Amino acid sequence: MRAAIVPSRQQQPERLRQSGLAERVFRIRESGILVVLVVFVAVTTGVQHRFLDVSNIQFVLVDTASFALLALGETMVVISRNVDLSVGSVVGLSAYLSASLFASHPGLPIPVVFLAGLGIGLACGIANGIMVAAGRVPSLVVTLATLYIIRGIDILVVGGNEVDANQLPNAFLDIPKDTVGGIPDIAIAVAVIIAAGAYYLRTYRSGRDLYAIGSNPDAARLAGLPVGRRVFTAFAVSGAIAGVAGVLWSAQYGTINSTAGTGYELQVVSAVVVGGVAIFGGSGSVTGAAIGALLLTTISSALYVLGISSFWDQAIWGLLLLVAIALDQTLTERLTSALRKRRTRHE
Repeated sequence: MRAAIVPSRQQQPERLRQSGLAERVFRIRESGILVVLVVFVAVTTGVQHRFLDVSNIQFVLVDTASFALLALGETMVVISRNVDLSVGSVVGLSAYLSASLFASHPGLPIPVVFLAGLGIGLACGIANGIMVAAGRVPSLVVTLATLYIIRGIDILVVGGNEVDANQLPNAFLDIPKDTVGGIPDIAIAVAVIIAAGAYYLRTYRSGRDLYAIGSNPDAARLAGLPVGRRVFTAFAVSGAIAGVAGVLWSAQYGTINSTAGTGYELQVVSAVVVGGVAIFGGSGSVTGAAIGALLLTTISSALYVLGISSFWDQAIWGLLLLVAIALDQTLTERLTSALRKRRTRHE
């Protein structure tokens, strides 16, 4: 009986070995972000002990929940070598329109309001997806334009009005406050959604296709992947998630006007890239993006606890974004060089 022939390491497909090396490199980067987070918390706590108070931890988790949720949708878009800059405006529009439903229809079920927010965001995401996927317009141009268009619509709709907490039901305002074992319900729910999103991207073919498209869009088209459909879906999901995040924003803050969600696009993109998702597409994970969101929210909370002006928030987010992009570029160049040398040795 002939023994089975097991292929040697050298006989394995070169593509699999390259993909494994790339995966290890970016997983190390994600672990590095987690280490930075732990060190930052330790140093801040050493300076100001009340940083680890239960109330402050709960505030950080609730604040992180919305950004981590937005990071999920943004990650799908960025992995496909695109970007969605309209998320902040979608959050603002959804926050006001969904909250105003309570004011105009007292007693309206809370799930209906969440469905309304999802629908608003989905409509915006579909518009972005059509222009990028079908119109072949660069996503940076499209979403930068829709950022201002949607914000303009928000300002026209809101005008000088606002929805305040007195017009919202207590059950809705309690959503960010309810806890299980001291952990906010909303943080638990978002963690489950993040886990499901990570599983989808790594397990399902449509999720893995996004990585292939981001790595090399032309090769993906030649391989027969439905590039347009996948990119369209990523933008639609990002928009829908932003719509739901807008409803959560209104529950968290209570008072909603035309400034709701302003500047969120910078923090969301920063969280995604800082969390290890390559801005050039093709690599990264939802889990890393969620850790990036936690890091940025923790920094904001630390500045407040230490009595440092919140105006430093965006400066720090921008700096971290630049550092992350520079690190991505360096890692990509070194990884490409290493793979080229390995390929040369096996030829």
